[in-house]
Amino acid sequence: MTDATTLPRLLRHNAQTMAERPALREKNRGIWQTYSWARYYEEVRDAALGLAAHGFRRGDKLAVIGDNRPRLYWAQLAAQCLGGVAVPVYQDSIAAELVHVLNHAEISVIVAEDQEQVDKILSLKDRLPALKLVVYDDPRGMRRYATGLLESFDEVQDSGRAFGTANPAYLDREIDKGAPDDLALLNYTSGTTGNPKGVMLSHANLLSAAEAFAAAEHLRGSDEILCYLPMAWIGDSLLSLVLALLVGFVANCPEGPETVQRDLRELGPTIIIAPPRIWENLLTSLRVRAGDATPLKRRLFEFFQRLADRAELLRAEDKKLPPAMRLGLALGEFLVYAPVRDQLGFRRARLVYTGGAPLGPDAFRFFRSFGVNLKQVWGATELSGLASLQPDGEANPDTVGPVLAGTEVRISREGEVLIRSNGVFQGYYKQPEATEETLTVDGWYRTGDSGYVDERGHLVVIDRAKDVGKLDDGTTFAPQFVENKLKFSPFIGEAIVFGHQRPFVAAIVAIDLGTAGSNLAYTSFQDLSGKPEVRELIGTEVRRANQTLPARARIRRIALLNKEFDADDAEITRTRKIRRRFVAEKYAAVVEAFYAGAHAVELATEITYEDGRKATLNATIAIDDVEEVRQPVREPSYA
Repeated sequence: MTDATTLPRLLRHNAQTMAERPALREKNRGIWQTYSWARYYEEVRDAALGLAAHGFRRGDKLAVIGDNRPRLYWAQLAAQCLGGVAVPVYQDSIAAELVHVLNHAEISVIVAEDQEQVDKILSLKDRLPALKLVVYDDPRGMRRYATGLLESFDEVQDSGRAFGTANPAYLDREIDKGAPDDLALLNYTSGTTGNPKGVMLSHANLLSAAEAFAAAEHLRGSDEILCYLPMAWIGDSLLSLVLALLVGFVANCPEGPETVQRDLRELGPTIIIAPPRIWENLLTSLRVRAGDATPLKRRLFEFFQRLADRAELLRAEDKKLPPAMRLGLALGEFLVYAPVRDQLGFRRARLVYTGGAPLGPDAFRFFRSFGVNLKQVWGATELSGLASLQPDGEANPDTVGPVLAGTEVRISREGEVLIRSNGVFQGYYKQPEATEETLTVDGWYRTGDSGYVDERGHLVVIDRAKDVGKLDDGTTFAPQFVENKLKFSPFIGEAIVFGHQRPFVAAIVAIDLGTAGSNLAYTSFQDLSGKPEVRELIGTEVRRANQTLPARARIRRIALLNKEFDADDAEITRTRKIRRRFVAEKYAAVVEAFYAGAHAVELATEITYEDGRKATLNATIAIDDVEEVRQPVREPSYA
């Protein structure tokens, strides 16, 4: 495979060497449609030639927007076949975000999933001067559009077949011109501190990270994944596109976001990845369902859960399991563990990952104790998606594992994690100053994360280095660490803590609407978050979290926000990372009330609708003191 040094060459190689093997599936109207590697290449070939017929040339940029659809993956590879660059964007982006990214990247072609995304793009066309062509996948609702910009994917491929007949060697020549160091992907960061930055990743960058991942985990051509995470997230590009091409396993596109859980169970993939919030939601759902079960089933679940938890703690300490415990686990496998895995869609899963943020130890151990090989991974867009992962048998909620082969790690004098590898990006697009700040002259990437390497060689990531704060007495605390303790609660959706140069730590909490309101009548998020029962419930959860925190880092005051933190309001990124500076400024009145001793604050909050319209939400927000716990906190009911 010495010639397969770019993604298009790899695709062409797969089409030649395993032509009839399944490469990709899509569920459409309840039926899985399978595409072989030969068919995969043919679809990409026709799309690439169609782009060429429309004037797409080397160096041009193509964006895709929508849910995970085969044609959106094909379009990215089609652009790369011609020496172009793929730019996946978040499908739920509002107008202002899209305009910035599409103009910054100088997008000339956009491939959109459906009418909703087409309407969004066409509403912005006067603000996108470089845009020449909009291609749509799903034809439903697209009959009455009168614009020269718009064509269907089928029409583009038809023109590609005609262009290919007239230029039979064109595509092979273009693929052969491609070099490993050519720019393949322009992947925009989540933009926690401002506008997203365009991370330039070459074919060599992406393949280097994929090769290290595949070697570490012994990935097989028989593996399968479900492609459901945003296509704009580097993890999806790495797994669904690059690794699938490199290893030859099958990528599967669900019917839609609302069918993911059902499709996951039906498919039973062997590789699964999800961010912590999904794992926490799954755990909450299981507990709620167990609470709603018959008394016998509930007692069985609770007994075998406790047994599995004790066994997992012994394994973590490298201790042998007593014979009686092994017998109980075998019975539990039959009665509880295997049925739960089957319900979740994990019956065939052999490699299961969490990443993007720390996962609480309780949730981590729960899934592992139930026979799910859950492991933490860590990386960044600038590292082509992945830098470290936990080997089988070394999973631990406190680390992110050793770095991959070919990756070097160094801790700076300030405690920042530095990484050097062939996966390190080429720089930020059109931002040389930002690139210079992030990359050292000898090729080390400054991750911005504070951490250390433990005695086993595992990387421990504490928090973002710039976010580590100090109380007014000089005590250091890590806000993300405290926030994650809060988010381990099923009743807390999001939280942000304050305390830098202040006398104590305080927190703004956004409740989880589904779990916090499961036994209450309410009319809106604002109504529910203001109820005394909910305030008391969240106070209990905060006191519980405080028991696991150092004394000076414990939360003393809380306020329940009257809305969710929303990416449309720029409070969180599309990957659900808090924009700290923005939130601190937006809710400055609440922060000042924490430290002024007030027990309520008037808040006027600007909210943004999907179409860009804005409105103001007015409310009186209560501020509660969190008392010290003098006895064990009562377990909350999930029933």
